[in-house]
Amino acid sequence: MNDLSARFLGSGRQPTPPAETEPPSRPRPLRAGPFGVLDIGSTKVVCIIGRMESDGALRVLGAAHRQSRGVRNGGIVDLDAAEQVICKCVAEAEIMADTHLRDVTVNLSCGAPESRLFNVQWPIGGRAVSASDIRRIAAEGRARAASEGREIIHALPLAFAADETSGISDPRGMHCETLGARLHVIDATATALRNLTVCLARVDLAVAELVSAPLAAGIATLVADERELGATLIDMGGGTTGLAVFAENQVLHTAILPVGGMHVTNDIARLLSTPISHAERLKTLYGNVEASPDDEREYLPVPLIGEDERHIVKVPRSMVISIISPRLEETFELVKERLDGAGLARDAGHRVVLTGGACQLPGAREMAARILGRQVRLGRPLGLRGLPDLMSGPGIATAAGLLVFAGGAGHSLPDLDFDADRPAGLFRRLLDYLRERV
Repeated sequence: MNDLSARFLGSGRQPTPPAETEPPSRPRPLRAGPFGVLDIGSTKVVCIIGRMESDGALRVLGAAHRQSRGVRNGGIVDLDAAEQVICKCVAEAEIMADTHLRDVTVNLSCGAPESRLFNVQWPIGGRAVSASDIRRIAAEGRARAASEGREIIHALPLAFAADETSGISDPRGMHCETLGARLHVIDATATALRNLTVCLARVDLAVAELVSAPLAAGIATLVADERELGATLIDMGGGTTGLAVFAENQVLHTAILPVGGMHVTNDIARLLSTPISHAERLKTLYGNVEASPDDEREYLPVPLIGEDERHIVKVPRSMVISIISPRLEETFELVKERLDGAGLARDAGHRVVLTGGACQLPGAREMAARILGRQVRLGRPLGLRGLPDLMSGPGIATAAGLLVFAGGAGHSLPDLDFDADRPAGLFRRLLDYLRERV
């Protein structure tokens, strides 16, 4: 039995040790070999395996998705159920790609992620700024953001200032007395991250990197001008709605709201006393956000919970729409409230991109434009070769963005591993000293 079959059947083979990685060089090369990503959502689990082509484009080698189990509001609530789904999903992608994954880049939507901005000053003393100085600024930002019970996922430098000169993207080699930096820090509860790590370890996978889910969705769906001029990405998933504000090719703010498409389904099931599976069918086939006069005259069959299959009532389509519309309106109002609270109305620009499975409800785009007061479009993954047609819609945006991020795009100062702990050996300290002084 080979490794791929063993994973598919859930065998207890010994984990493979992670591959050794070399320190990044300048500029950082894009990844060459096959690598995998895993989007663990409340309604589905998606695994994509890809590689970089010689022309720098991303090629999808294998992709699979399965209905999620054991996940609620983006977090693991049942280790056994989640393990089984992840195991089968990853195995299907591995078989399609004819490769074996040791680690995966995973989306972060669990653990109540929080997004904060910090301004950090670091004394340079008139010498040239080094990579070590940038690492120290990132470490200082992490220290300021550190909170008991939470773990920092991203410490992204947005811009630097050398003395009075601001707006510097890469200050290395520049002379100044004081180096300033604006850092975007994203953290989450440590226990939720441990549960995620444990779940993946059960299927012999390590976490190569955690990436904020709305950040990943934005990388996959926003065009270059939107990232530069300012745009807000709204990723409407099954259990959560992600929010990311982009401007000047940086992500300035992210948020995860505890409301999504499954809440719409549950509302329909509860108010019509129908099974969840049928409520999902009603939402998918007949759902809409905006009512029309014909909705009063169209009646839909609705089986009742616990009743015989032949016992079916009929309700007007307008009733289903009257259940869907308030929940979507609440979602966009929460987004507007969060944007206003973050003070990013100007940076967010006048462009909104909707993605995620729940954004495909007819009328969602128009409602978002009305409530947010911005231009709205639907976003789909861009620039991936070989992505199956059935997996090319808005619902796959986060997984596609994870693949782009894992391939090397979307990183701040991509050649500098400022998040990594520096080795404390004498040889490394000597090299750092020489780099800073020579």
